[in-house]
Amino acid sequence: MPPITLTALARAGFVGLSDARSRLDELAALGGPPPQRFIELVVDVADPDAALERMLALLRRRPDETAGLFADPDAVHRLLQVIGASSGLAEFLMRRPEALGVFARPLESLPTESDLRQDLLESVGARDGVASIAGEDAWIALRARYRTRLTEIAAFDLQQSDPVDGIAAIARTLAALAGAALDASLAVARATASGTGPGTFPAADVAGTKLAVIGMGKTGAEELNYLSDVDVIFVVEGDEAAGVSSARAVDVGTRLATLTMRGIDEFAIEPPLWEVDANLRPEGKDGALVRTLESHLAYYDRWAQGWEFQAQLKARPIAGDPALGRRYTDALAPFVWSSAERENFVESVQRMRERVTANIPADEVDRQLKLGPGGLRDIEFTVQLLQLVHGHTDPTVRVAGTLPALAALAAAGYIGRAEAAEFARDYRVLRLLEHRIQLSELRRTHLMPRDEHRLRVLARATGLAAGADELTDVWAAVKRRVRGLHERLFYRPLLAAVAALPGDEGALTGEQALTSEQAQARLAAIGFVDPQGALQHIAALTSGVSRRAAIQRTLLPVMLQWFADGADPDYGLLTFRRLSEDLGGTHWFLRMLRDSSGAAERLTRVLSGSRFAGELLGLIPESVAWLDDDADLRARPRAALDDEVAAILDRHETPDAAARAIRAVRRREVLRLAFAGILGVANVTELAAGLTDITEVTITGILSAIRAEAPAPMEFAVIAMGRFGGRELGFGSDADVVYVFRPHDGVETEAVHPAALSIVSELNRLTDDARLPFELDLDLRPEGKNGTPARSLDSYRAYYQRWSLTWEAQALLRARGIAGDGGLLADFERLADSVRYPSSISERDVREVKRIKARVENERLPQGADPARHLKLGRGSLSDVEWLVQLQQLQHAASSPALRTTSTLDALTACVDLGLLEQADAERLREAWMLASRARSAVTLWTNKTSDLLPSERKALDGVARLLGYPRGSASALEEEYLAVTRRARAVFERNFYDS
Repeated sequence: MPPITLTALARAGFVGLSDARSRLDELAALGGPPPQRFIELVVDVADPDAALERMLALLRRRPDETAGLFADPDAVHRLLQVIGASSGLAEFLMRRPEALGVFARPLESLPTESDLRQDLLESVGARDGVASIAGEDAWIALRARYRTRLTEIAAFDLQQSDPVDGIAAIARTLAALAGAALDASLAVARATASGTGPGTFPAADVAGTKLAVIGMGKTGAEELNYLSDVDVIFVVEGDEAAGVSSARAVDVGTRLATLTMRGIDEFAIEPPLWEVDANLRPEGKDGALVRTLESHLAYYDRWAQGWEFQAQLKARPIAGDPALGRRYTDALAPFVWSSAERENFVESVQRMRERVTANIPADEVDRQLKLGPGGLRDIEFTVQLLQLVHGHTDPTVRVAGTLPALAALAAAGYIGRAEAAEFARDYRVLRLLEHRIQLSELRRTHLMPRDEHRLRVLARATGLAAGADELTDVWAAVKRRVRGLHERLFYRPLLAAVAALPGDEGALTGEQALTSEQAQARLAAIGFVDPQGALQHIAALTSGVSRRAAIQRTLLPVMLQWFADGADPDYGLLTFRRLSEDLGGTHWFLRMLRDSSGAAERLTRVLSGSRFAGELLGLIPESVAWLDDDADLRARPRAALDDEVAAILDRHETPDAAARAIRAVRRREVLRLAFAGILGVANVTELAAGLTDITEVTITGILSAIRAEAPAPMEFAVIAMGRFGGRELGFGSDADVVYVFRPHDGVETEAVHPAALSIVSELNRLTDDARLPFELDLDLRPEGKNGTPARSLDSYRAYYQRWSLTWEAQALLRARGIAGDGGLLADFERLADSVRYPSSISERDVREVKRIKARVENERLPQGADPARHLKLGRGSLSDVEWLVQLQQLQHAASSPALRTTSTLDALTACVDLGLLEQADAERLREAWMLASRARSAVTLWTNKTSDLLPSERKALDGVARLLGYPRGSASALEEEYLAVTRRARAVFERNFYDS
């Protein structure tokens, strides 16, 4: 046979190529497989070099037992897989060559819990729970049998075609094996503790003492690793009929528990199996090792901390008296599933996870499979928190294992199916890595290796990658996914809100729902005016077995409380039902509300606080997606709006079609700004700028469509006036405008005037929106309502030269060109400058301004309106601030360019800078102007109607107050603040306007 080439060795996975060739020859000389056959057998072995070295060692030290396997290549292959993946098991086989027989008898399936328990009990000759041998001989026999079964399980595990998929079954079997070992060790403890010598008790006392071992952590959850600590709690019970009191049982039970632990983890000829950790018991290391059931219950009732209930979630009887163990877990379950009701429970679990991460040594953070960011603890803490919060009312999620819990949470709608599948896959991958690392040396560790060779071996052992670098990439990707999903689910506000619900809120939906009368009473108590109607909405949303209904049953108990915290919970719930009917069939809507960082709570604030937004949302239901991200609630840049409208004009051939699309854009952007205003994402000046931009874009786009359809030999422009010109629009504001045109050279004005009027008429028609009213107001044009809707530039010039009144110059202070031909816009603004910024203004004109202001106050207020509550014309409101500023502009703008602005607030700042107003006075004016502007918009948002009056009706006033950021029940507080602020502003106005 030709010699083995180095290339062939490298392809098989060998690293020490020269040594491998010589050792293969040595192996063959000792009676092992020929080199070529051996290479074929180790192609899928984790570490071929180590497998070869360990096979040689076995042959040298145990030639007879090892050679017996060589007749069966499959047995050799199984042996090589084990010793190539685990030095710990290879060392065990050196010590216990009789265990090599497991490779000749391969497992067709994993052993059951009862099979393992029977086998390990037999290893110590146990009968009726008592071993026939005692002391160290029994421990050695137990440990040897345990490791023999462990070797058998490892051989099965390493032969799986998909070890990721099979990890749960392996972990479950390892947990069963641990329970069997404890049962066998307890049997030895009973034999050892029975007698008359020191440390023993009468056999009757031992027999009359019931001891149950409760598995905690991974053992209880049936998720055990190859070498983990086994967390336990001991519970004991005496038999009064047999003369064993509780106190005596505690003494006997403590001895039995101590011996049981010693049999597992104290050093002997056969090394310890693993550490038995009883530190999760009441009071931890300082607490009694063994307690009666009554003592346990008393502790958990009075003293236990939140983390102790979280630990109990995985409690499971694993050894000893099964009936006592079941009584223990049954008695503790109510404590576990009510623990989320504790104050700040969710926050405490979150802080605990953060402390665990913070306490990882710095040089281990990036290597930790278990505790580090993106590790197993991120998944486990997330799943457990979801279980504890929702398991209070939903028994279907009360399961111990992480993977079963994920499945249950997904089935009940508490987590998305895609997210659950992703978490489950990544959990299995992390557990597989942990298993293979621990199997390697049978050593408890959760650290990824740094050494490239060990990483390469781990990649081959797991089948996750072809080499070290690829495995590192796989692990990094898992960590990123796990951490991202952990942060989304673990910190979502819905969890804390569900946990904080009083019990009767949680019972408004689902299987444990209250009776109709009880539910109506509860809904009325939390603030619903029509509880019967609310209950009908709840039933419509939650009835049935669909996934949509399941998620609604999760959402609604919390959302009902949030609705009740709003100003109009009945309207909020009604609108939510409509929205759910529109969007409930989509894949993202309910998932976003359940999983986002606050979209559900934001939606309730919008719906219960604003009919304006509620009605618009009904037209654009998909806009609810914006609530998940502040960036989506910011006003879109003007350039982006212009580009969108330009694209609309390119796509649509007729003005009507283009206008429909542009009006839809306006509705969408106004709703976006309404969300921002209601939720406090944008302030009043940002909202005004956004509303102004979308209004300008609407007019500009529709004007372009009209003019492209019917061109005329003229220039045409739209001039914004009033608050529109000042970029100070609020929700529900009209758009004050005037229109100007200029015929082309050689064309008479009269020839194009009809075309200009036609543009005005079309602009009014095409901007009119029944779904979101939009009025172009011409009242500020020359001659007011009696003037022509459109004038030529020459006509404006002639009018202002001959007939202009002071109020018209004042109106021009906020004139700003917004749409149409650029040259005409610039020329109109130059004409406006000559009128609104006069080189001087006479005393008579100043008196005229003051006279008109007084007349406005007396004559333009609606009949019966309280001047103290009128937001526009009332005392100390918008009108006072604007007239005072505009008077200063008329008097000083010609010599002070800083005053040449259409913005009221910018002009107010300039007045202070120029010494025309005291800083304190300006602050009082600014405060009043801002509050009145905000209140005016809030009235529209609350009622979906335009009004300039601060409401006097309590519910409406409270609704406005909530939109302004006041807490619930603040109607009087808003009223008092508004009256005080405007009273101070009025005093400033009178002193600086009338008395100056």
